[in-house]
Amino acid sequence: MLLDVKNLKTHFPTQTGLVRAVNGIDLQVREGAAVGIVGESGSGKSVLSMTMMGLVPSPPAIISADQVQFEGKDLLKATASEMRQIRGNRLAMIFQDPMTSLNPFLTIGDQLSEPLLIHKNLTSSQAKKRVIELLASVGIPDPVARYRSYPHEFSGGMRQRAMVAMAVACGPALLIADEPTTALDVTIQAQILELMQSIRQNEGTAVILITHDMGVAAGFCDEIYVMYAGRVVERGPTERLFAEPTHPYTKALLSSVPRLDDPPGGRFRTIPGQPPDLTNLPVGCAFSPRCPYVIDTCRKEVPPLTTVPGESVAREKACFVEIRGKEAGQ
Repeated sequence: MLLDVKNLKTHFPTQTGLVRAVNGIDLQVREGAAVGIVGESGSGKSVLSMTMMGLVPSPPAIISADQVQFEGKDLLKATASEMRQIRGNRLAMIFQDPMTSLNPFLTIGDQLSEPLLIHKNLTSSQAKKRVIELLASVGIPDPVARYRSYPHEFSGGMRQRAMVAMAVACGPALLIADEPTTALDVTIQAQILELMQSIRQNEGTAVILITHDMGVAAGFCDEIYVMYAGRVVERGPTERLFAEPTHPYTKALLSSVPRLDDPPGGRFRTIPGQPPDLTNLPVGCAFSPRCPYVIDTCRKEVPPLTTVPGESVAREKACFVEIRGKEAGQ
């Protein structure tokens, strides 16, 4: 197993209470796999990725886990020096907003050269040659001239391509992409996803794709983790999960996606209510106040993530109710 996370928690003390942003996550990623993490804004997806990258300062955050094992090493037990050797080299990340992730005072060439100089011990001329090759490989025109450009001289799509090039410069084993297509038009979105798929296929790089876009996850990922209120509520192969969700939240997410066969002028389907306050989670299942299938047990106990019976491939859900074959409201 390339990445094996067990019972990861990231909590933030605040004046109003303890924010349970990540509240006991198990996550496994195999070599070369594409794993999607989906859910509404505020479900804990980005905090999960930043914690695994070692980018959440502790303190003030309170971070604990049974293990966060990557290539046989527990990242939570790694020293700062060891994490610097892993991060950007074997474990890399594409951040959500390339404009704020890139340094506006440094050229694109200088920023892409840095991981090569640090991790691969290349000379300046070798790093420059490699960066130009990387810029060309991600589809940036005239890479020799663009090497000397600053981030503000790139379009949004080009900045995201530069971020992809930076992330894969050292040939990481695992690439975490946090909403890599946010704020891009659909054509550029497709190009970025195609680029990431090409890197995965050609380099054998595993990818964790964090997104709120179910369509993007469906087209890219082999396996999906659905997060709600800091916990995984369902996990399974993409095709099975989309065809027959076993958790009410997953079903509600999929139902809220507009379809081509929707009647003209029809109303958008929404999930009633609001996500819970992470400083004051409801007793029992966090989704119970919004769930059409809720039973008394849901309001008393937190459902554990358990194997879904009768499946030919491994699936898990955190729900006391069997919803397959039911319609919402029954």
